[in-house]
Amino acid sequence: MASGVTVSDICKTTYEEIKKDKKHRYVIFFIKDERQIDVEEIGSRDEEYDSFLQKLQAGGAGECRYGLFDFEYMHQCQGTSESSKKQKLFLMSWCPDTAKVKKKMLYSSSFDALKKSLVGVQKYIQATDLSEASQEAVEEKLRSTDRQ
Repeated sequence: MASGVTVSDICKTTYEEIKKDKKHRYVIFFIKDERQIDVEEIGSRDEEYDSFLQKLQAGGAGECRYGLFDFEYMHQCQGTSESSKKQKLFLMSWCPDTAKVKKKMLYSSSFDALKKSLVGVQKYIQATDLSEASQEAVEEKLRSTDRQ
């Protein structure tokens, strides 16, 4: 079910700056006036995951957001002693249980529009509480797509 919400050009531009140029670590998106997905916050390259989580929740317990994060971790292939640094882009839909039903419906029905406009995201994550959005939970989901 499409919501009719559009994705602003700045969302696409910022995404390309993260994906290709590695200019930023993350970006937080929000739905402006129930019509358009827009950029709310951009995290500099040296920011940590904790900062991303704080900004994702900055609107309060009743607010939903989308977050894109360029996640880095070390990966060791089976049978080797060397580790390599991996980077994966993931897009998170943050809709806490405390958000109003109408807002949750708007964000969940608009998630597809954002997914389609941000080509190349490796993983999509839907989180309703901190246990699903924690660095450990996200890293586990990203590692599950790695080759052994």
